[in-house]
Amino acid sequence: MKMFMLKAFLLVCLMFICVLTGMQLANKGIHDMKGFEDPNFESAVSVKENNDGDIETAILGNNVSSHDLKQKKEQLEKMETFNFFSSIGKTIADGLESAVDKSLELITKRES
Repeated sequence: MKMFMLKAFLLVCLMFICVLTGMQLANKGIHDMKGFEDPNFESAVSVKENNDGDIETAILGNNVSSHDLKQKKEQLEKMETFNFFSSIGKTIADGLESAVDKSLELITKRES
């Protein structure tokens, strides 16, 4: 039994070291993918405030205004898509909620 515990402990330690090494290699790989350290390197999304106090947003270098976002929102509302899985999830959640409420009512009525 002692040998089994010792082997299991050594195996867990080896796996832990492998996980830490893998995380370090992944971190190094992410930094290598960037390719270089450039202080002018811009992120994919940038939000800046101009002198007038307006907020300017750029996604992948393309300026986006709130007017564009409003148009997209209206377009999505017009589409009126039906999500089958969402409706099933809502139905299941409502059913579970009512079942829990009824069971709690029964439990509390019997105790008092």
